[in-house]
Amino acid sequence: MPSLTTPDTTTNAASDAISMPRLLFTDLDGSLLDHHSYDWSPAVPWLSRLKEHGVSVIPVTSKTRSEILPLRQALGCENTPFVAENGAIVGLPADWCHARLDRHIGRDGLVIQTLGVDIGFIRQRLNVWRARLEETPGMAFTTISEMTLDSLCDFTGLPDPEARLARLREGSEPLIWEGDENGLDALRQGLAGDGLQLVRGGRFWHATGHSHKGSAVNWLIERFQALKGIKPQTLALGDGPNDTAMLEAVDQAVVIRGFHGFEVAPQQTALYRTDATGPTGWAEGVDHWWGRDLCPVTSATLDTPGREEVTR
Repeated sequence: MPSLTTPDTTTNAASDAISMPRLLFTDLDGSLLDHHSYDWSPAVPWLSRLKEHGVSVIPVTSKTRSEILPLRQALGCENTPFVAENGAIVGLPADWCHARLDRHIGRDGLVIQTLGVDIGFIRQRLNVWRARLEETPGMAFTTISEMTLDSLCDFTGLPDPEARLARLREGSEPLIWEGDENGLDALRQGLAGDGLQLVRGGRFWHATGHSHKGSAVNWLIERFQALKGIKPQTLALGDGPNDTAMLEAVDQAVVIRGFHGFEVAPQQTALYRTDATGPTGWAEGVDHWWGRDLCPVTSATLDTPGREEVTR
């Protein structure tokens, strides 16, 4: 895995961060992380540049808190918040905490805000609806907690230790859908009566509450404004349908070309679609929106035309 070298922060960079605070929200799998290898080397130059300019890079992902914690260190994002399990869990470092509201600081120095529904309730209702809809044609699924560790490793490409972390769910349950559209609609309607929903990601469907990536991003933007007294400029990047609400919650958005073939069509007036995939597409998208302001870091991204749906 690549490493991130933290550059020295210059006086001009600090001035830029104060005059125009920016927040970057990013999906991980298939976006900042390669869909197959989970490598992020092509994004390292931009990660370094963003850190130099004091820009918070905030992971917003379907991954669990346990998966994100070591990744934050490796990516150089250990001082920024994160959103886990598609908006169900938010982790706040000290600089993002409110003295009156955030008193339960963990051993890792983070305050965890739960915006979603408890995992025990989600699993119970999935079991209930599986039994009730047993005779429904096209009704078949396997949850991540039911998969063997070997099958989870094979399906995701994760090594054993990381696959174990992926099963430590708190507010959502990924599942592999094995039925047809009729069965999926029946399960979706049943869960809706329990206040739950199904959200499609790059590999899994996710059973979760009505919190989502967009609501968590809005929550973080509001927290930033409350603490800093200024509205930040915001950018989000993602490749999957579960990123749509996040892409709609920010000033500028990037849809990274994915491998899954699912439509990602956010209602967004400043939208750019990349030609490249994964972290190369991620760098292309950041360069498109912020390259002129924060200095382009690669010639390759400048030479990639992409597809801008609405110009600035």
